[in-house]
Amino acid sequence: MHKIDKHLPVPHGIAPVLVRRAPKLVLPFGDRSKSRLRAALDNGEEAAIFLPRGTVLRGGDLLVTADGVFVEVQAAAESVLQVRADDPHALMRAAYHLGNRHTPVEIGRDYLRLEYDPVLADMLVRLGVQIERAELPFEPEAGAYGGGHKHGHDATFAEDHAAAQAVFHEHHGDAHSHSHSHSQSHDHDKNQQGKHAHHAGCDHEH
Repeated sequence: MHKIDKHLPVPHGIAPVLVRRAPKLVLPFGDRSKSRLRAALDNGEEAAIFLPRGTVLRGGDLLVTADGVFVEVQAAAESVLQVRADDPHALMRAAYHLGNRHTPVEIGRDYLRLEYDPVLADMLVRLGVQIERAELPFEPEAGAYGGGHKHGHDATFAEDHAAAQAVFHEHHGDAHSHSHSHSQSHDHDKNQQGKHAHHAGCDHEH
């Protein structure tokens, strides 16, 4: 069994002739998002993968075994929803609502692609876009803050969420529920006045 603990993302600069000769590791996106995995190469050999937490393998990446053998990663075809719209605004609305649900989405020039989900399919139809179920490789966008695939249960999700909230509040002000005072930067009199005004106008906890 091959032990793999080195990852060379594209562009890796390895000669194309070596890449063509390399055995292939063909995986769907869910398996390419795992940092610990046992899988079979296309030549029938087994591989045990040990990569840093949060690593997401992309089609075209190379892995290197403990004995120096290159393995090329390929994205397997899987069940996806292909989303298109005649109106670019409708496609943008679809992307917004999918992002609001933390759904991994591949963004093309004129399409969105996501893992097949009947609930999301129904939502997309209601948004007025065209959907088609297909078997295609799936390469969603990387996380904006961590670079990887994020779900609510991932250890790094809380960090990414906190970073996003910090950016939001920096640009839009502290209009939502949070733990720090709105008036820490004011002098004592303004602080007292601000707190009274704030509590008179809202009913959420601090």
